[in-house]
Amino acid sequence: MQRSPSTIATVVLACALCASCQTPTQYVSDADDATYAIIRQRRDELAAGGPFSIQRPEDTLRKRLIAGESPEPFTLTELLLVSSENSRDFQNRRESLYLAALDLTLERWRFSIQRNAGGDASVADSGTSSAGVLSQAGFSKLLGTGAQIVGDASLEIFRDIDSSDGWDAVSNLSLTISQPLLRGFGSKIVLEPLTQAERDVLYEARAYERFRRTFAYDVTERFFGVLRQLDTLSNEQENARSLTLLRERNEAFAEAGQLNEIQVDQARQDELRARNRVIDVQRTLQNQLDSYKLLLGLPIDATLPLDRGDNLDLSRWPFLDLDPGENLVIDLALANRFDQMTLNQQVEDAARKVVVAENDLQSGLDVVLSGSSTSSEGQPFDHDGSTVRPWRLALELDLPIDNIPERNAYRQSLITLERSRRNAEESTDRIVADVRDALRSLAAARESYQIQQNAVVLASRRVESTELNLEAGRAATRDVLESKEALLQARNGLAADVTDYILSGLALYRDMELLRITDAGVSVETGPVQALMETRNP
Repeated sequence: MQRSPSTIATVVLACALCASCQTPTQYVSDADDATYAIIRQRRDELAAGGPFSIQRPEDTLRKRLIAGESPEPFTLTELLLVSSENSRDFQNRRESLYLAALDLTLERWRFSIQRNAGGDASVADSGTSSAGVLSQAGFSKLLGTGAQIVGDASLEIFRDIDSSDGWDAVSNLSLTISQPLLRGFGSKIVLEPLTQAERDVLYEARAYERFRRTFAYDVTERFFGVLRQLDTLSNEQENARSLTLLRERNEAFAEAGQLNEIQVDQARQDELRARNRVIDVQRTLQNQLDSYKLLLGLPIDATLPLDRGDNLDLSRWPFLDLDPGENLVIDLALANRFDQMTLNQQVEDAARKVVVAENDLQSGLDVVLSGSSTSSEGQPFDHDGSTVRPWRLALELDLPIDNIPERNAYRQSLITLERSRRNAEESTDRIVADVRDALRSLAAARESYQIQQNAVVLASRRVESTELNLEAGRAATRDVLESKEALLQARNGLAADVTDYILSGLALYRDMELLRITDAGVSVETGPVQALMETRNP
């Protein structure tokens, strides 16, 4: 069966439309493929391990807790995994990195061959009735020199409905090449958006890895804080039980006439104070757990049991025995810190922006070469010398007569450059100050822990001695109460000091960018420290 040219063109256009259409799901999949490939490359450059995805797991702990699951006690390692899956801040950081990589795919696309195609079918009545089908396709390509190449091809099929004439077809080919000579010329100018997009992804990748480490430290710090409060609660409860026994003993002696009521009342007062402290510590513990669940992204009313494991065993943290020295720590921090690397390179970014803004102040001078070819009616595929229109070579000039926006942009770029330099300098000073403070905190925590160990031993001996003397009648109730209070404070102090000691060490390595997150939890990379110590102290 014979088909008219219009029918064939319409079918071809419909097939092209169907072939070029994708579902939203397919677009998402394409975007993910391109974006995740960029992220993997950047994270590999930073030696960052572990998978990356902005798609949150279906079966998160939050959902299981809301469904009523009763979990087993969580280790620190498990809570680090929980935080990465459920924390809102963690998800925001992942999405920031993804969006930066997504923007880079667009900038890369701008320098690829960009294709387009379309068409239309129409019927018109302007004195004579006519019908036509127009299909067209084209491409454009931006080169590193700033040259723009644009090509178009179109096929028009038409007929005069009022006449008995058949369908006619005409095709048109055109090509235009424009090359800037002043404003907009050169790879440094043209490629600047792509260069910045590439570096933005690197900056976001660094920020993400820095966030993972600082966030892991926060999770660890809160975990230790809860453990410390649990130890404090245990100490307070033990103290309250001990004071209850003392009060009962004193009451029995008072009934037998061997003790006056003053000492009985002293024991009662201390017992009541101890019971009140237990209530206060319990309330503080619940507040800490609620705050911790908020950080982890878990339901506030969920139960969060903790397994302390061996985290408070100092043998698990051998890096605490290292004493690298201030200068070495500062050098490592300034060399390794991701945030400092980014600020240093943002100075370079601002310097490039000054060059671009300076280029925008120049005159626009472009060389444009264009030409086209239109076929004869009924012969759409025949193009030769007779169908080619004269080529056009032009020189287009745009004088900078009213360049207030460009002037302001240039001045702003100079100010931005100076600001970026100040930001990098301030960050350097801040890192030095933070590292010095971290070293002092670690030294103080180490000494305080050692002192507090002795304090617990002495306080324990004092309690034993006063209780024996009380039994022998050589001590008063107040002596026993004071010794028990001293023991309680020493035990609470030791519980605080051991966690402060570990956290101070982790904070120091965090500030040197040597804190690592692995499947086994939080650890530190001591290799660079030991290597530099051996180099400087052979």
